[in-house]
Amino acid sequence: MGPPGSMQTHVSAENARTWGTVGCFALAAALEFSSPVIRQNHLCYLTFACGSKLGARDFPGASTIVTLEDIQQARARLNGITVHTPAVDVTAEISDPGDPRRLFLKLENLQPIGAFKLRGAYNKIASLTPEERKRGVIAYSSGNHAQGVAYAARALDTKAVIVMPGNAPAIKLDATAGMGAEIVKVGAGSQERQQKAEDLAAQHGYAIVPPYNDEKIIAGQGTMGLEILEQVPDVEIVLVPVGGGGMISGVAAAIKLSRPSVKVIGVEPALAADAQASLRAGKVVNLEAEEVTRTVADGLRTQSIGAINFEHIRKFVDDIVTVSEDEIREAMRRLSANPKTVAEPSGAVSVAGFLFRRKELPRATVHVAVISGGNIEPAMLAEVRR
Repeated sequence: MGPPGSMQTHVSAENARTWGTVGCFALAAALEFSSPVIRQNHLCYLTFACGSKLGARDFPGASTIVTLEDIQQARARLNGITVHTPAVDVTAEISDPGDPRRLFLKLENLQPIGAFKLRGAYNKIASLTPEERKRGVIAYSSGNHAQGVAYAARALDTKAVIVMPGNAPAIKLDATAGMGAEIVKVGAGSQERQQKAEDLAAQHGYAIVPPYNDEKIIAGQGTMGLEILEQVPDVEIVLVPVGGGGMISGVAAAIKLSRPSVKVIGVEPALAADAQASLRAGKVVNLEAEEVTRTVADGLRTQSIGAINFEHIRKFVDDIVTVSEDEIREAMRRLSANPKTVAEPSGAVSVAGFLFRRKELPRATVHVAVISGGNIEPAMLAEVRR
């Protein structure tokens, strides 16, 4: 029997627990087509039957937009774990002569893992129940998220399994393994990685730590948006690299919910421009793996942005611009002159957008570009510096 006044389509509490989380969420998804009253009745029932803290956000079509409170809570969790990275004025070193604009860099390459991903990974794993952490976590990543999950899992005494593409940079594979994670290698496609992780999670009961399509991940990444507003109070434009959309979702939410006048612009490789295509089309656009793997920016080779990320981008992001491979390399070259600003290709796209897309950006003076990571292969760095 279910709650009074509801459809008799549910299962017993015992069967719901037997199904586990997947079964409960499948039942929740089926209620998408029910009336609001019936939905609420079933929500209460599912909360009891599944032993889970289900809420409105667990239903398809419900709001999944993070709040400023979500981001502030993430900030509290990350206190003492992540670095409050500096925002440095590099106008003289990076900008072209005669360019009156100012450029600050938010140096996420100075995080313990060399990239921003630790923010979201730790916030997600720290938010799991002790029982979930005891079973272990699994993630799928081309490199930096893998390191973030491995680092966070080790800090929280949790087993980590990471599904990575076999062609991931050796520096990222080695670093992930060095933090104690078990690595499972698959092909180059981002969807193949996700499918393998989901299969292993179903087999072993691991909690999935997605790279971007998750509210806890988004809230964690959003903490850098709060820092940017504090460090550069007169900022007018924030330029953010876009891969799956986790970072720009969080940063844009933090900024727009705090200071709506600041413009947030995404930057991605022209060879992997799924986010821009999605924003223009008004729906998530999926690209082929063979297409996105052509870019040198390995961290931005996602075939599509996440559904939750798309909602954040539509709500909070002002525009997305694309840059060429040569422009990415030139930005890397300029950044490489200072050891503290060395950026991997994915981290340099924001600076490439500042340098080469001035006509496409809103008119402004003070810009902040997020350097999302600095995990670059030594051979590539040497090549860029020639």
